[in-house]
Amino acid sequence: MDGVTFLTDETNKRRFVQIDLEQLELHQNKIEDLLDVVIAESRKNDEEISWDDLKSQLKSEGKL
Repeated sequence: MDGVTFLTDETNKRRFVQIDLEQLELHQNKIEDLLDVVIAESRKNDEEISWDDLKSQLKSEGKL
C-alpha cells in the first residue's frame, strides 16, 4: 500500500510501521484495517478468557 512502510530489525523481522499522514487521510479505512491486523498479531499469544468470565469480571468491577 502506498504510504505504508514496514521497518525491520537486523534479523529482517518486521518491527515498526511508518505511515505517511497524507495517505492516512486518503485511505483511512484501509489504514484502520491494517492497524487492526497489527494489533491482533501482537496479541495472538495473550492468555484467553471466556466471554462469561469476562462479563463476570466487568460486572464485579462495575464496568458492565
